[in-house]
Amino acid sequence: MSSNNTNFGSLLAIQERLAQFRPRKRWWRRWVKRSAVALLVRDGKMGPEVLMIKRADREGDRWSGHMGFPGGRMETDDDHSKETAERETREEIGVDPENFGRCIGRLSDIATSPHSGYRPMVITPYVYTVKRLPEPKPNHEVAEVIWVPLAFLADHNNRTEMTWRRGRMAMRLPCYHYRERQIWGLSLMMLDELLGLLQ
Repeated sequence: MSSNNTNFGSLLAIQERLAQFRPRKRWWRRWVKRSAVALLVRDGKMGPEVLMIKRADREGDRWSGHMGFPGGRMETDDDHSKETAERETREEIGVDPENFGRCIGRLSDIATSPHSGYRPMVITPYVYTVKRLPEPKPNHEVAEVIWVPLAFLADHNNRTEMTWRRGRMAMRLPCYHYRERQIWGLSLMMLDELLGLLQ
């Protein structure tokens, strides 16, 4: 691991940096579809590590089999996008982040295209620190749950590229391969912003 990344952060550093961070918020988000995800961070053997899920393979799901974070679409009963992130985390992995940790901040809104329709969807990521987390109990939407060391992601020697294809379009995009799992796309954008606060 390169020396400039070996001492990039701790749970306390993450908390302090997020407290000072002013995330970019899409002012028009209230008029489009909303989603939210939860980044659960804990102390691990290599320092802070983040919980990621591998989505189950499902026909018609554009994120089928992808690595991501617990989360999903905002429902009419959700008073706030933070409530969405917590509800979806309970549903997808059987863990209530508010019971086993606390929210220490949020990252910037990310605009993407939804499953259906033409208007964009805005995803809001929330960061939680957790200490004693019970064994996750994934539902049918989640194939597996793993913890990924932030130090692994902070080391750009581990960064590579992949080819993303959609129809006739092909693009080279950055990614990581962690234990044969590919981390890229929107999830990597969120992780890059989090790591950028710590380096």
